[in-house]
Amino acid sequence: MQEMQTTRPSPVTDSAPSPSLLTTGEVADYLRVKERTIYEMVARQTIPFSRATGKLLFPRRLIDAWLEAQTDLPTNGIAPAPLIYAGSNDPLLEWAIRQSGSGLAVLARGSVQGLEDLAARRAVLAGSHLLDPDTGVWNLAAARSHLPGTGHVLIHWARRTQGLITATGNPRAVMGLRDAADRGLRFAIRAAGAGSTRLLEVLLAREGLTMASLSILDHPAETHADLAVLIETGEADLGLGLQAAAGGMGFLPLVVDESFDIAMTRRNYFEPPFQAILTFARSEIFARRAAHLGGYDLSDLGKILWNG
Repeated sequence: MQEMQTTRPSPVTDSAPSPSLLTTGEVADYLRVKERTIYEMVARQTIPFSRATGKLLFPRRLIDAWLEAQTDLPTNGIAPAPLIYAGSNDPLLEWAIRQSGSGLAVLARGSVQGLEDLAARRAVLAGSHLLDPDTGVWNLAAARSHLPGTGHVLIHWARRTQGLITATGNPRAVMGLRDAADRGLRFAIRAAGAGSTRLLEVLLAREGLTMASLSILDHPAETHADLAVLIETGEADLGLGLQAAAGGMGFLPLVVDESFDIAMTRRNYFEPPFQAILTFARSEIFARRAAHLGGYDLSDLGKILWNG
C-alpha cells in the first residue's frame, strides 16, 4: 500500500497569486520568521495589522510597503521620492509651500489618498485631518493604519475652524445640518477620501442623519476654495468647509479645534523642503496671512504628535 503523504500549505510568494489579507501563519511564512515573532511584533505595534474582523489579519500591500520602508538603500542609483506634498487641501499650507521656496509640488487629493501616497513613496509630505470618532483624536489612528514601519512622524500644523459656508448674508437662513436636510437645500461636498467629507459623516451621525439625508451635488469639489465658489455662484446653497475659504461669505462654525497635521518620514523632517516651510512659518508675513484668512490657531505649529 502506498504511504499517504501530508503536505503543509506552501508559503505565500510573489510567484503565485496571493490574498490581499494574510493570516498570522501566512505573514510568518512570507517574512521567513516564526509565528511567535509576528505576535511579538504585533504587541510592539511594529508591523501593520488589523483586527477589524476580530482576528489578526495583515494587509499584503501594507506589509510590502513596510518591508520597503525598512530597507537600507545605497546612497546613489536609486531614484528619490518625488518632491510632492500630497493629502488634504489647506490654503495656508499650500501658500507657505509656494512662498517658502520649498520646491514642493502640490497634489492635494484628500487626506486618505495623501497617506497612501506617502506610504508608497509617491510623496514626501502628506497633510491630514481625519477624526477617529471612537477616541475623538485627530489623525493618529489614520497614520498608524496607513504608514508602515516605525520611520514616520506626525507634525502639527494648525487647529482650524470648519463649518457651514453659505452665500453672503446667509440668504437661505441656514441654521445647521438638520435644517439643511429637512429643507432639501443643495449641499456641496468634497471627494470621498477628503477629511472634510469624513468629518461631515461624523457630524451628521451626531444629528441622527446620514449622507443620504442631504441633497448633495453630483460632482464633489476638489478644494475648499472650489466648494466656496459653488456656493458663491449659486450652484449650491451650502457646504462644509474651512472658515479660511469662506472669506466674506456666510459661515456657521461647527468644529473649532480640528487638528490639521503633516506626516512624513523622519529623514524628510530634516530635509530642506520641510525645514524651509517651518522657517517661513515663523515669519511675520506668515502670521499676517493666517490672520487674514481666519480660522487658524497656530500656537502648536511644529509640535511632534507621533514618532512612529
